[in-house]
Amino acid sequence: MKPNSTEKKERRLGYLFILPAVIYMLIFIGYPIVYNWIISFQDVTATTLASSARDFVGFENYKAIFADGTFRKSLSHTFIYTVGCLVIQFSLGFLFAMFFSKKFTVSKPIRGFIVISWMLPVTVTALVFKFMLGESSGIINTILINLHIIKEPIGWLLKGNTAMWGLIIANSWVGIPFNMLLLTTGLNNIPSDVYEAASIDGANAFQKFRKITLPLLKPTIMSVLILGFVLTFKVFDLVYVMTAGGPVDATEVLSTYSYKLSFQLFKFGQGSAVANVLFVCLFIVALIYLKTISKDEVM
Repeated sequence: MKPNSTEKKERRLGYLFILPAVIYMLIFIGYPIVYNWIISFQDVTATTLASSARDFVGFENYKAIFADGTFRKSLSHTFIYTVGCLVIQFSLGFLFAMFFSKKFTVSKPIRGFIVISWMLPVTVTALVFKFMLGESSGIINTILINLHIIKEPIGWLLKGNTAMWGLIIANSWVGIPFNMLLLTTGLNNIPSDVYEAASIDGANAFQKFRKITLPLLKPTIMSVLILGFVLTFKVFDLVYVMTAGGPVDATEVLSTYSYKLSFQLFKFGQGSAVANVLFVCLFIVALIYLKTISKDEVM
């Protein structure tokens, strides 16, 4: 059936409503992405950035960064940081969600107090943890010394084997409430009748969790993990404020290395190439997520 005049008018009106959003996306998201891909294939430095006379170098920038040991370390650090954060914040977030899904008197005030850490700006969180993990006046060292666990202050963010853990703990502190909120919503959407029927059939708590909670919560879990991966993988502000990629590149991640190449070493072509590698990694994860969701819908 062909759409009548009323349907055509409503369709045109709908396009008019989404036009501002489309224009915004093209200008502030589409254009930067395309421009970044273009300069990643060019030799762009501080002297040629504002000039149209740039040499096309093909994949030379990509060859240069993959041959760079710092890039390879930043790539591995990004995955280590992301996986470490996801394991901690999802595990604790899930436990908190299970706890707060139970009805008790002060559940809402306590849950609201926990959410404060997620509402704070990431820069504020980074500065707080940087102060807490400080060597001379950090509260962590003070507590551990008073408990006689350590004898002298430790520079947590000044040592390669502990700096990454400091970043993971700081980011997990932000991510736990985020995971808790989404998982709590998913748990509350599970019908109580299902659990009552399982109890009548003689199912114990573990069987209910394994046969009912996890299967019905799978879409929410997938969404939480994918969102957590994306938000964590592209981290910049927290790492830059706390360690700036140091000490000696021990906490260098893709975003901070791209920034360093572009705005400190003025190798804009290579910096764009690193940013595009980060983009491709997130794009692959998004495709996997969409494929998984589509399979679940078909089933």
